[in-house]
Amino acid sequence: MDATFIIINLVVFFALLVGVFFMQKKHIKFSYRVLIALGIGLVFGGIIQLLYGADSYVTTQTTGWMGLIGNGFIRLLRMIVIPLIFVSILSAFAKLEVREKFLKSAVKAISILLITVAISAVIGITTAIAFNLDASSINLGEAENARSLDIESTASEIEGLTLPEQITQLIPANPFLDFTGQRGASTIAVVIFTALLGYSLLKFKKHDEVRANKLSEGILILNDFVMELVKIILRLTPYGILAIMANTVATSDFRALVDLSLFVVASYVALIAMFIVHLIIIALTGLNPFTYVKKTAEVLLFAFTSRSSAGALPLNIQTQTTRLGVPSSIANFSASFGLSIGQNGCAGIYPSMLAIMVAPVAGVNVDLQFILTLIVVIVVTSLGIAGVGGGATFAAIIVLSTMNLPVALAAVLISVEPLIDMGRTALNVSDSMVAGTVTAKTDGTLDKDTYDNMSYDELTTSNI
Repeated sequence: MDATFIIINLVVFFALLVGVFFMQKKHIKFSYRVLIALGIGLVFGGIIQLLYGADSYVTTQTTGWMGLIGNGFIRLLRMIVIPLIFVSILSAFAKLEVREKFLKSAVKAISILLITVAISAVIGITTAIAFNLDASSINLGEAENARSLDIESTASEIEGLTLPEQITQLIPANPFLDFTGQRGASTIAVVIFTALLGYSLLKFKKHDEVRANKLSEGILILNDFVMELVKIILRLTPYGILAIMANTVATSDFRALVDLSLFVVASYVALIAMFIVHLIIIALTGLNPFTYVKKTAEVLLFAFTSRSSAGALPLNIQTQTTRLGVPSSIANFSASFGLSIGQNGCAGIYPSMLAIMVAPVAGVNVDLQFILTLIVVIVVTSLGIAGVGGGATFAAIIVLSTMNLPVALAAVLISVEPLIDMGRTALNVSDSMVAGTVTAKTDGTLDKDTYDNMSYDELTTSNI
C-alpha cells in the first residue's frame, strides 16, 4: 500500500513540474514563476507532512525521489560558483582602462563590505541579547547530534590555528586545488588568485597594449560563454525551488520549529534591521532607497528562494548595471567579492547571534570585552565564506573556534536552518549591491538617470 501512495505522490509532483513548464511556455515572468513554484512547493510539502508524517516511509521515499530535482539543482549551483567568480572578476579587469580607478573602486567596495559586516555583527549581538537567546535551553535530537559530529570533524581542521594562521590559510598555495573547492577557504583563495591575474593583465596592458587587448577580448568571450551555462542552470530555478520547498516542509520537525521559534523571529528581526541599514546607507549617498527596493526585488527574491548568493551572481551584476546604473567593472567587482567577503547574513548576523547563545553554555561572561573581540573576529573571519548553502555554518565554526566556544553547538539550529538561510542569503546579495551602488555613486561613475528611471526591462532570466 505504501508503494501506491509513493507513486501517487510522485505522479502529482511530476504534474506540478509540468505545470511550471507550461508557465514558462506562456512567458510568465521569471520572478512570478519562482514565487508560484515556492508557494506550490510549500503547499505540496505541507500536504505530505499532514497525510503521512515527517518520518514515515512514504514521506522518506517520496522526498528522496523529489531530491533528484532539488538536490540536483543545488549541486548545479555549486558547480558554477568557481567559474562564475573566475570569469566575473577577470572580465571586470578586462574592461578597466586605468589602474587607479581599479584600486580606488576595489578598496572602497571591500571596505563597504567589511564595514557593513561589522554593523551586522553589532545588530546580531544586540538582537540576541534583547531576545535573551540561550542554547542551553535547546534539546538536541538525533539530527542535531549527527550534525554536531560533522561539525566537530570540520572544526578539527581549524582548531589549533591562531587567527593569523587562519588568515594565512586564505592565501592560495595551490590555485588548482582551490578550483576544486576542496578547502573551506577555496572561494576567497580563488578571488585572490583571480584578482592577481587581473592586476597582471593591467600591467600587461601597459607593456604590450595590442596583445593585452586581444587577451581581454578572449576573457570577455569566455565570460559570455560561461554566462550561457549559467542561464541554462537558472532556467531550472522554478523546478528546483518547488522540489526544495516541498522536501523542506514535508520533512520539517514542526515541534522543533516551535521550540526554536524565538530564534527564528529574532533572526528575521536582525535581518530586517540590517536591510534597513542598507537602505539608510543608500539614502545617505543621495539616492532614493525605495527605488533601490523596487529595482532589486527580483534578484532578492531569487536569492531568498534559491539560498545561493553564487547562483544569484548573474542577476546581481545585471541588476546593478541595467537598473541601478553601476558601471560594469564595479558591478562585477562588488558582486564577485561579495560572494566571499563580508556577507552580512551568513558571516555577520548568524555567527554573532550563535556566539551569544553558546557563551552561557561554555560559562563565558558576555561582557564588553567579549563583544568587542567577537566583532573583530567576525570582521576578519568574514573573508572566505562561500556564497552557497553551508557558508553560514562554516562561518559559525570559525568564529566559535576562534572565541574558544564549543563548535558542536552550531548544530542546535539545524531544524530551522533552511528557513533562516533564505533571509540570510537575500541580505548577502543586497549587501554586495549596496557596495557596488555606493562605490559608483561616491566615485561619480553612477548613471543617475538609469537609477531613477522606473521604466526598466525585466531581467534576462525573465524571458528564458
